[in-house]
Amino acid sequence: MLLPVLESLLKSAMESKLAIEAAERESRNLAYKIFVSGGVIVDIAASAKRASLKEKAIQAIKDAVAEIHATGVQVKDLDIGLLDFPCSVNGETVLLCWKYGEGHQIKHWHGLSEGYAGRKSIETLHPQEDPEKPN
Repeated sequence: MLLPVLESLLKSAMESKLAIEAAERESRNLAYKIFVSGGVIVDIAASAKRASLKEKAIQAIKDAVAEIHATGVQVKDLDIGLLDFPCSVNGETVLLCWKYGEGHQIKHWHGLSEGYAGRKSIETLHPQEDPEKPN
C-alpha cells in the first residue's frame, strides 16, 4: 500500500520543516541579542552546527517531496500535512485529498479549483458505470 510510505515521507518533511523553523528562531534571537546589547561573543561552533543542521533539514524536505512527487502525488501543505492525488472520474480530473493523521484511507476529494476548503466525502464521488461491463 502506497499511503503508509507517503505518510512516512510526509512526516519526515514536516519534522524537517519544524527543525528549520527552530533554527531560524534561534538565529533571530541571537541577532536580536547582538543588536540589543551592542554585541556579544558568538559561539561560532554552535552557529555553524545550527547552519549545518538547517541545510540538512532543507535537503531532507527536498528529497522527501521529490519522492512523493515521483509517485504522481502532490504535496499541498507541509504545515498540516496535506497531499492531493490526481484522479480521473467520469473523464474529469479531481483530487483525492488526504491529510496527515487521517489514517490509511483516503476519505475526501475536491475539484481542481476548490482546494482544501472544498473537500467533500469520498462517498459523494460516484464514477459512472461502464455500460460495456456486465454487472
